[in-house]
Amino acid sequence: MADRMRLLWVPALLVLVAGCGQQPNTQPAAAGHASAHATATVEQPPVVAWTGLAAIDPCALLGPQDRSTAGVSVLGKPKEIAGARACDWTVPGTFGVTVTLSETDGLADLEVAKKTATKTKVGAHPALQVADKKAADGTCAVLLGVGDTASVQIDVSNTGFSDTPLACRRAGTVAGLVEPKLP
Repeated sequence: MADRMRLLWVPALLVLVAGCGQQPNTQPAAAGHASAHATATVEQPPVVAWTGLAAIDPCALLGPQDRSTAGVSVLGKPKEIAGARACDWTVPGTFGVTVTLSETDGLADLEVAKKTATKTKVGAHPALQVADKKAADGTCAVLLGVGDTASVQIDVSNTGFSDTPLACRRAGTVAGLVEPKLP
């Protein structure tokens, strides 16, 4: 047990000593080098910090003026969808909008039926509009790519689940309001 505790302290001590007064080393460690072994035992979180999505509150993406433009008369309610942070705005008797931030799934990682997806662009971001026109179920989504490893999904569902073209116009409006606030 004492040997195991000593092994846990070695990587921490190496990091502390190595970091004193030196610039960060961006070169990969040579095979067999002591620091390569020390860092190999430390689990690294997924690299998504550059996207900036972690710093964004999904409910803050639609301010009062944005909500007015989108026809949303209610405040958003934070929620979680499959581990991703989201915000839901439900306009009683009309429609609902959900904005979901995925810090780990880029557009290429999302499972979308090709027959329902149309490639597009919203502002500077690549996007997919997803709607099953044959189902005519009053739902539509716009998926915005944020770098290669993150995305924002805007889902719209009309009350009564009818008028898919209207749902897509609403999703497009919300996507256009959200997009300038994304990294």
